[in-house]
Amino acid sequence: MIKLIVGNKGSGKTKTLINMANDAVKNSTGNVVVVEKGLKLTYDIDHAARLVDTEEYQVSGFSCLYGFLAGLMAGNYDITNIFVDATLKIGGQDKNALAEMVDRLAGLAQEHKVELVFTVSCDLSELPDVLKGYAI
Repeated sequence: MIKLIVGNKGSGKTKTLINMANDAVKNSTGNVVVVEKGLKLTYDIDHAARLVDTEEYQVSGFSCLYGFLAGLMAGNYDITNIFVDATLKIGGQDKNALAEMVDRLAGLAQEHKVELVFTVSCDLSELPDVLKGYAI
């Protein structure tokens, strides 16, 4: 399952993601991973979650982000939740490329029973129609 937390800058997307990640840590029977650009959430996310900094692994662009997330799932079958903050800062501003990545990840997420949650900093109207169904 894939969910997008969509909103303009300052609308509380990251706070929502933090709450969702911390709830997942409490309720999950597997591993929770939080992917971010820079280590800004270190003190906000429960220590039981795995924090991953995309800058450390030089992840940029949506195809690279797809490969990175697929690699996480391939390397650890116990992952139940992956949260990605600042998706457009990692992947770029091309919303159609975002849609393509989400479409590719949807099958993997279903197959591996992983919930993926992304924060997307833009207005909902700016997203391609195919992504609007993922917005929460």
